[in-house]
Amino acid sequence: QVQLVESGGGLAQTGGSLRLSCAASGITFSSYAMGWFRQAPGTEREFVAAIGSRADNTNYADSVKGRFTISRDNAKNTVYLQMNSLKPEDTAVYSCAAEYLVYTNSASSWNYWGQGTQVTVSS
Repeated sequence: QVQLVESGGGLAQTGGSLRLSCAASGITFSSYAMGWFRQAPGTEREFVAAIGSRADNTNYADSVKGRFTISRDNAKNTVYLQMNSLKPEDTAVYSCAAEYLVYTNSASSWNYWGQGTQVTVSS
C-alpha cells in the first residue's frame, strides 16, 4: 500500500555530485513531511535533512549544511536530495522517510521508510 522508493545512488568522486530521488505512493503526499537519513557501516542512523509537507521549511544536519539541498515536488509525489561537494565521509546507505504533518530529527517519529540506496564517495 505505502511505498517509498529511492533512486539515484551510486559511486561519485570526492567533490562530485549526486541527486537522490524518492517516489512515494499510497499516502497523501502533501500531508507528510519528508526526510533523508543515512547510516554508514558501524554507525547509528543519522538525520540528514527534512522538508515540511508543503516545502514551507527545511532542516539540515550540520555536517551537510551548504552542500546538500532537500526539495520536493508535490505534483510528482517525489522528494529529492541534491548532494554537492561530496566527501568520502558521506558514504552511507541513504533512506527516505515520511512523517505525518510535521517532522522531527528523531527517527522514531517517522511513519514510513524506503529501502535505502547506497552512496559511495571515493577518494
